[in-house]
Amino acid sequence: MNLLPHALRGGQPTATPAAVRPGVLVAGGGGALGAAVLEALLASRAFAPVRVLVMRDFHATVQGMETVDADTLGQSADARVPLGVVVFDRPRHANGRDAAFAQPQPAELLPLAQRLLAAGVRHLLVVLPHASSSLPEALKAGLATLDEQAVASLGFTHVALVRSAQRPADSESRGLQRLADLVLAQLRLMVPQREQPVRAAQVAALVSSLARQLVDSPPGTRVMAPEWVWQAAQGGDVDALVRAWLGGQALPPGSAPRQRM
Repeated sequence: MNLLPHALRGGQPTATPAAVRPGVLVAGGGGALGAAVLEALLASRAFAPVRVLVMRDFHATVQGMETVDADTLGQSADARVPLGVVVFDRPRHANGRDAAFAQPQPAELLPLAQRLLAAGVRHLLVVLPHASSSLPEALKAGLATLDEQAVASLGFTHVALVRSAQRPADSESRGLQRLADLVLAQLRLMVPQREQPVRAAQVAALVSSLARQLVDSPPGTRVMAPEWVWQAAQGGDVDALVRAWLGGQALPPGSAPRQRM
């Protein structure tokens, strides 16, 4: 079901005048999470245009959405938007629209960030799904790889990395690997509740709020731990939660972290 037309209809915030709305470029607009993020950015009416990186040209029928050729990105300052949003997500079974979108992989983070910077992007927001408990505690709210450290030093005004817990793929396993995945699935029952995956639409709502607030926040590099993403999905004021995070505040009190047994 295509949710874009539904997302663009009534019940959305009052549109900001187009003359003062900044643009945004999305890399990774396919997949369940990428599509949800793209829809949330369009529905917010806070950005004009909403540009999306594509592998092949297609006619964008959604008002406010434009396409950018992935092959030529970075050859000039052609993005014409200040904010870039990169979503790493598993591809879904290909359909016409998803197949047209560029689907970057985590290993491409650094070269993609370099191309976005060369294209004129100055504020970078990256959504990095990861398997629950795959990162040491000390790295969940810090730079976990050399590529992440390199991106932070490229010269963006803002870099925000959002770590969102992700369910492991279960359709690609065979034989002993499937057995190992089953054992790991049982172990995941012991993962603290605040590190459990949340729905794509809930992550997208958080990303949309962060995109709207990032540019006006103090400059620097920030990493949002999975606990913040989980808290945002609990039905509270997402905008207030994002403001608290951008302001360097501690995670607000919520449901006590506990193990699922």
